[in-house]
Amino acid sequence: MAQWQDLLRLDSSLQSRVRQLYGETTFPRDIRHFLCFWIESQDWDSAAVNEAQANTYFSSFLLHLDEQWKRSVEENNILQAPDYLRMKNYLKENFENNPLNLAIRLSWCLKEEKKILDSISQEQGCMGQSMEQHWTELHNKVSKLKQQASEIKKEIKMLENLNEKLDFILKTWQSKVEQHNGLAQSQRFVEMECYKLTDIILQKRQIVPDRVVSILKCAEQIVTTLTDVELPAWKHKQQMSCLGRPVDTSLDHLQQWFTTVAEVLLEIHKQLQKLQEQDNKYSSCYGVSLAASLAEMQTFGQSLLAKLLTNALVVEKQPVMQSLPQRPLIIKTGVQFKVTVRFLANIPDFKCMLKVKPVFDKDVEETKTGSGFRLFDFNRSDSKVLDVDTPDRGLTAEFDHMSITEKRSRTKGLCESRLIVTEELHIIKFVTELHSAGQTFSIETSSLPVIVVSSSNQVPSAWASIIWYNMLCQSSSMNLSLFVSPPPLPWTQLSQALSWQFLSVGQRGLDDDQLSMLRDKLVGDDPDDLVHWSNFSKNECAWIWIDGILDLIKKYLVDLWRDGSIMGFVSRGRARLLLQTTKTGTFLLRFSESNKDGAITFSWVDRDANGEPHVHSVEPYIKTELKTISLPDILYRYSLTTQRKTRNPLIYLYPDIHKDVAFKRYCKITEESSHQSGNGYVNRKLISVSVNPTPPPSPPAVLLEDDDMDMDTYNDPTELLKELGFDVFWPSGNPLLYSPLPVSSFEEPPSPHPPIL
Repeated sequence: MAQWQDLLRLDSSLQSRVRQLYGETTFPRDIRHFLCFWIESQDWDSAAVNEAQANTYFSSFLLHLDEQWKRSVEENNILQAPDYLRMKNYLKENFENNPLNLAIRLSWCLKEEKKILDSISQEQGCMGQSMEQHWTELHNKVSKLKQQASEIKKEIKMLENLNEKLDFILKTWQSKVEQHNGLAQSQRFVEMECYKLTDIILQKRQIVPDRVVSILKCAEQIVTTLTDVELPAWKHKQQMSCLGRPVDTSLDHLQQWFTTVAEVLLEIHKQLQKLQEQDNKYSSCYGVSLAASLAEMQTFGQSLLAKLLTNALVVEKQPVMQSLPQRPLIIKTGVQFKVTVRFLANIPDFKCMLKVKPVFDKDVEETKTGSGFRLFDFNRSDSKVLDVDTPDRGLTAEFDHMSITEKRSRTKGLCESRLIVTEELHIIKFVTELHSAGQTFSIETSSLPVIVVSSSNQVPSAWASIIWYNMLCQSSSMNLSLFVSPPPLPWTQLSQALSWQFLSVGQRGLDDDQLSMLRDKLVGDDPDDLVHWSNFSKNECAWIWIDGILDLIKKYLVDLWRDGSIMGFVSRGRARLLLQTTKTGTFLLRFSESNKDGAITFSWVDRDANGEPHVHSVEPYIKTELKTISLPDILYRYSLTTQRKTRNPLIYLYPDIHKDVAFKRYCKITEESSHQSGNGYVNRKLISVSVNPTPPPSPPAVLLEDDDMDMDTYNDPTELLKELGFDVFWPSGNPLLYSPLPVSSFEEPPSPHPPIL
């Protein structure tokens, strides 16, 4: 269970990645959880390629479930134990006729789990241990500071008791001597005791302030670390997480440290007041006043407290619209979005003392953003009080129903802005006041820069600006005029951001080969490996093409992308080189380079009678077609007609993975025997057919320049198809083949995709 235990220890964002592995198309998560010991003890990788071993494992699985059920009966624990009988029925219903499929699914799930764990290890890398050590050291410092504050509180209380004791003796001893003559003999002894007590008090009056100073200096180091190092580091992680980087943005550690240090400083403030009171009352007895040093310490402590508390308000969750959860920092006018703020000094006395008000573009000078800057305001006053009515008991406020409206649109003519709408950066500030320790603290924090759009069509361009800004600027810089003259972005940074986009949408980032193709498109021959904003986002920009592919993956290809079945970013020439050396029937999946809205094609290798390889590619499938029929079903139903024979040429996914292993579990169309439906008609299946010449000629080199052009010369295939016994329907001149095999029919036929040589 070691692997499953490691997964259970991940934070919520990473656990959600694990949760997405399991579902109707893979395997139930509850069975994986409750039977993790047994599942991890089997060799599913071997069973996935050995049908006899898969059958054995399936039988063992059922037997193990029977044993677990019997144990729950014997222990009289049927109601609390997992429903083992339901699990057994699920396995029998879904895998009894094909145990190999069960082995394939579990093998894939376990590998993907390991990839998630490995990605975390790689992400942390060398910094993991050093960061953990750093946090441990900081945690120890904070704990020591808290202990010192507790000890000084006892010391000051002891000093107070000594002062009171000496004062009592001095005021009452003389009257007792006059009333009792016998006490005069011990007067000398009492005087000596008073001298000793006075010496102890004088020593403590010197030691205690020194210890307070030491505590404040230690607190100063910790406050500086928290506000100048740890908090900016967290904000940077949050900034990258907005772009899709899988990092832990939990505030637990920071909140604990901020809270502890604030409690210490507030306690020191109280203890210094007590010392001041004692000094006012008893300093005349000792001839030395501590007033000046105590006032200096009080000022120093209050400045530390002010620095800590004025930095304690953070935007825990950046502005995000519900319709665009993976693209925060984009706001559409009139559409609700939400933001969460947190006060890290989670002290009970602060509950309901902080009323936070959001302000749009507070203190933003229009000259910094370009003339013609649009002005916005919130549709309603939405101030909220920070409280602890949250599961983690934090001082938070959730602004769930925020929306903005435009107060002044951009001006026209000479004063028109140099920036387009999707380059205009705005901020939301959150302001509040806190009255504590005799001070009033003016506190504010700001969101990361947001972009305001008025149409959903502007979202892709706005997201390009969000990526560019956040990869170039730290959260503290707030350079709202960045796009007046946008600097170039190093490819090393942009490549990371692009990989995060695919990771967040499809649970798999980009590998080196995929990034290499993108680099060729975006960097070109730039000697400094820089990408310029105009090449990335303007004119016929590469980003719109990439964004179209991201949308394609999100809607129709997420499983295949996550599995690594889609090579994706590979040029047509590169695909030809890869496939020419593989066995006949090997194919790969790649994205169209000419379709800006996102499309996918497959290329495969055939050989003629002389054994010469020929690589073919179909016309790319677009979103409207994938909406009708899934890509795995297309791969299984694709037909190629050559020499009056129809066949499916796709056998092995590059480099040599059998199609069944890669795609069978995702197919929704099931094979059935031919039969008539209830209405008297024979069921049919819908197939996209290509007809190519035989033998296929090699294309002229000049025609290879356009990646997705149809370069074959086709004869009218109607007569050929009729001779083969098929009914042919030609919508808009496109051949679609209907055969009398009983499979599910579709409302809308996909367009044909003839091969390109």
